[in-house]
Amino acid sequence: MREQRGKGGEPAHRTREFEAFVAGAAGRLLHAATLLTAETRNRNPYAQALLTATLAHTYAVWDRLRDEDPYDLARRELAARFARTAWRHHGGRGGVLAVLSPQERLVVVLRLYEGVAEEQIAALLGLSEARVRAVCARAVATLRAAERGARGAAA
Repeated sequence: MREQRGKGGEPAHRTREFEAFVAGAAGRLLHAATLLTAETRNRNPYAQALLTATLAHTYAVWDRLRDEDPYDLARRELAARFARTAWRHHGGRGGVLAVLSPQERLVVVLRLYEGVAEEQIAALLGLSEARVRAVCARAVATLRAAERGARGAAA
């Protein structure tokens, strides 16, 4: 009996599993990428490119996942790709976190939006836990100050 093949000769069940994963996780990952790149929700080409590359990597290693959470793998890959390329796209394009540096955005998104533990962020970024706490606190203070400034300007 022959095994059914999906797109590109891959086993059909692998393709279906990955498509189900993307259907459930792509929206949240795109939002995280948009926050990281400091783009707006309606205009986020860099975030879309990050997500596409991340999902391509996740699909490439899909068969090697055993007891690992595919969302966690994709989130780590997204963060690593952003960290490697953020220097090219530092400016942001009007997003909520545009006032932060790329490192601050990465820490804030992982810690506050994704709920990743400080220990894991420290390991991912090669920082100490105390440094992760300091960067997060400074970023939150910057965001609060920017919000107060925006309210004062609107009044």
